[in-house]
Amino acid sequence: MALAPGAKGRVRLTGLLEFYRGGGLRDVEIAWERWGELRDDNLVLIFTGLSPSAHAAASSADETPGWWEAMIGPGKPFDTNHWCVVCMNSLGSCFGSTGPASVNPATGERYRLDFPTLALEDVARAARGALRALDYPAPQVVCGPSLGGMSALAFALQFPELAPNLMLLSTAMRARPFAIAIRSMQREAIRSDPAWQGGQYAPDAEPVAGMRLARKIGMLSYRSPEEWCERFGNERVPGYQPGSVMDFGIEFQIESYLEAHAERFVGSFDANCYMYLSHAMDAFDVAEHGGGDANRALATLQVERALVVGVESDFLFPPDQQRVLGAALGATGASTTTTLLDSPQGHDSFLADHARFGPVMGSFLETIPACDRS
Repeated sequence: MALAPGAKGRVRLTGLLEFYRGGGLRDVEIAWERWGELRDDNLVLIFTGLSPSAHAAASSADETPGWWEAMIGPGKPFDTNHWCVVCMNSLGSCFGSTGPASVNPATGERYRLDFPTLALEDVARAARGALRALDYPAPQVVCGPSLGGMSALAFALQFPELAPNLMLLSTAMRARPFAIAIRSMQREAIRSDPAWQGGQYAPDAEPVAGMRLARKIGMLSYRSPEEWCERFGNERVPGYQPGSVMDFGIEFQIESYLEAHAERFVGSFDANCYMYLSHAMDAFDVAEHGGGDANRALATLQVERALVVGVESDFLFPPDQQRVLGAALGATGASTTTTLLDSPQGHDSFLADHARFGPVMGSFLETIPACDRS
């Protein structure tokens, strides 16, 4: 299959970007990537989850596979024969956008914990600024999975005229205590690593042990117990031989799997960026935009169509949160479809179970008349 025409880069926002919870930064940069030919009526804006970059799929600009490769391209759910898709790397991330790992021009040192308190509203504002700086038209569709779904909601709440159609995947109007507890444990693992140095670690001396443990905790919450049973059972690693002295090392295949994911993650994501984005996810609450009333906040939207997709086995954003979100969007008058998929892969299903997610997303996009399919 031919690659979609593409482009990528970083765009600088002129002036001061004021942060939702106070403070601000000047000359913020946002990394972006694009697939397909842009017209006035076919732009899809994608917000990412916590840790991905803007490179969601291969294109003529970058032929390496992306994190949503099965979803974006000619003939795929985000069909670039018709749609132009742009993905923004989140403000606060470490993949080209300004974040805690970026150099503060005022000091010549990394921002680290001098970076202002980050909210997902800031992620949305930065994306809006990037679209304006790129001279792109208003999006026809705003989409996001997980943290990206919260960012999409933050975008729609702050710029309702720019979000006529929403695609919200495995997300919610706010985090529940269980999800907050999981992420707080991840942050504690990082803070407990002596190498973290109160966030002042050197670039070549990151809190590796804390990040490894944080990733393992995260992986436990991203997938489902049912999947672990099916994939690993209680099998030992190949060649395992119990020793005469117990060393409590890697014995079971599930332990080996978590170790492999931790190894890949360490060194690929900055610890302070992880802390900021993780906390922003916990702090997000739609109700803040409605004086404590989520329904009042959503009543300000101008959404015509919405798709809410969840997974039965997701216990970070469980099915009843998807039902509540779908019902709340429907109450605004938006034509809303809520779909709960029977995927065994838990919260990460939107990344792994393309066979179930793809048709639902593609069918929704086909209902949007703005895009010329001739």
